[in-house]
Amino acid sequence: MDNEYKSKINNRPRAFRKLVIWYRRNAAVTSLVDTAATSASAASSVAGSVAGSVVSNAGSVVTNASSIARNTLQPLVFDPLRRLQGGDSSQGEKDEIDDAERIWIAVDGMGGDHAPAPILKGCIEAIKRLPLKIKFVGNIEIIRSAAKLNELGELLEDAILSGNLELIASSQIIGMDEEATSVRRKKDSSINVAMNLVKNGQAQAVYSAGNSGAMMASAIFRLGRLRGIDRPAIGALFPTKDPSQPVLVLDVGANMDCKPTYLHQFALLGNIYSRDVLQVKKPRIGLLNIGEEECKGNDLSLTSYDLLKDEKKFYFKGNCEGRDVLSGKFDVVVCDGFTGNVLLKFLESVGSVLLDVLRAELPRGRRGKVGSAFLRSNLKRIKKRLDHAEHGGALLLGVNGICVIGHGSSKSLSVVSALRLAHSAASHGVMDDLQELKNPLVLTK
Repeated sequence: MDNEYKSKINNRPRAFRKLVIWYRRNAAVTSLVDTAATSASAASSVAGSVAGSVVSNAGSVVTNASSIARNTLQPLVFDPLRRLQGGDSSQGEKDEIDDAERIWIAVDGMGGDHAPAPILKGCIEAIKRLPLKIKFVGNIEIIRSAAKLNELGELLEDAILSGNLELIASSQIIGMDEEATSVRRKKDSSINVAMNLVKNGQAQAVYSAGNSGAMMASAIFRLGRLRGIDRPAIGALFPTKDPSQPVLVLDVGANMDCKPTYLHQFALLGNIYSRDVLQVKKPRIGLLNIGEEECKGNDLSLTSYDLLKDEKKFYFKGNCEGRDVLSGKFDVVVCDGFTGNVLLKFLESVGSVLLDVLRAELPRGRRGKVGSAFLRSNLKRIKKRLDHAEHGGALLLGVNGICVIGHGSSKSLSVVSALRLAHSAASHGVMDDLQELKNPLVLTK
């Protein structure tokens, strides 16, 4: 080893140097084992054709021995990397949940493309992970039948017996393709019954993966709007460069056409949520626009900018370009529902596309497999941060209660994530501050 190489090695962090030495040492052994295996296989083939089955069996024994040696060696090669990365080792045991701390959440069990089985599965899993109880609303006969077909029957009964899950009957379902006004006709629909549980104080939050328009209409009719809020907004948490610092984007679909006063109200709502639930001391509010300059944008953007910059109740940082949404420069970004929904759907596709590109570009062969194994835990963390299922749902802000709207295609992981979001909002007292929201500035022009 020459002096130049020694110098490069010494400049590396000690843990990395140990990993390099360990890998080089074991790579040599791996190579010897592979060579032995190849030779044994070749010998077996030749011997089989010359001396018959006895020698062939002997060759097979040697081949099997080499395979066992390789399997024994492989964990020794990868263990140091796993220790450095925090690797694939399973997470520590979950903290014991105190039943006295559990809060009730109402769930629309019949809402969603795949309901009720995946919704029920997610609720049962959430009960194990989070300090909450579930009032599961829907057609009880259909729910029990679906639970039995999906091998959830025993888990359902255990959750009921423990007092952590309660089935609430409803006789009607609002389909994904129905008009939002269906909530007026179908008064006993699962969405309405779940919403009434919050209205009557029997649950502290409601979740539905069903018709989002019907969910919003039911919330307005039964819970009512907050004082000073003309239009509720759907707020979604987007990932940023910092895993611990998501950005709240609203509106992402409730209001296609907005007035400047609506965007001003969205900023007020987002500021309170970011401060109370996300624990941001002084949330930085941004207005989604095509440029940072104050003079950029359409009429909606220009007039909204004047409203936001004059508001003393929050810190308005200025215009936020599309490239800055995930940068971590803003804590809350406001926009009209049409633009926000396009942004949300685009983000949902980024994670899967990025992972597909990474898989396609990883090298092939034995060395490629080794390199891929080294990156496996990193790729899992990337997927976790970009996967929309990890965020589960969006908050309906501006109504007199905590409502979480899930994806129509929600599976159990999405349900757990959405219920975590509902629990977080309910346990941080965000509604107390929202109730104190006074009438915001009204545009007179």
